[in-house]
Amino acid sequence: MALLTNIQLKKMEFKHLGENVRISDKASIYRPEMISIGNNVRIDDFVVISAGDGGVKIGNNIHIAVFCSIIGKGKVAIKDFANFSSRVSVYSSNDDYSGESMTNPTIESKFTNVDHRSVAIGKHVIIGCGAVILPGATLETGVVIGALSFVKAGKYNKFSMYAGIPAKYIKKRSDRLLKVEKEYLKVR
Repeated sequence: MALLTNIQLKKMEFKHLGENVRISDKASIYRPEMISIGNNVRIDDFVVISAGDGGVKIGNNIHIAVFCSIIGKGKVAIKDFANFSSRVSVYSSNDDYSGESMTNPTIESKFTNVDHRSVAIGKHVIIGCGAVILPGATLETGVVIGALSFVKAGKYNKFSMYAGIPAKYIKKRSDRLLKVEKEYLKVR
């Protein structure tokens, strides 16, 4: 994977750019002035991040794998140590599919009914391959989302595993990684 150089990253004029940020030269970043990126972040090939008015805030020690997308007008906040497997899609905007209004961005907003809401991804969240996250979802610390899951608006409780269409609670997840995090931060 070829990476953008530090000079190229600085020229993009992100709202904030941390240290040791590795972004593929094949990633597509729209409105970098609305995107904050912390330290030790890796964004792989063919990722699309299109920040809306709410912006995108990416914490520290984040990995966003190939073919992921983060799109929408609402705010997207991703806290430290989160991990997106390949093909994860996060939407902070979503068309109304009911047929009561028109859809797609070529139509003036007065004829559409787009849902714009924030998405919050907590610390140590893992999102499995192909999962879709919709506006209004809050994934608390330590949440696991299984591969190919569909995450609707709502709160997903800390250190819990969810999977399915729509995503449903499966079981608790160990919180031992919080102790491991403390050890990791001591040596950093």
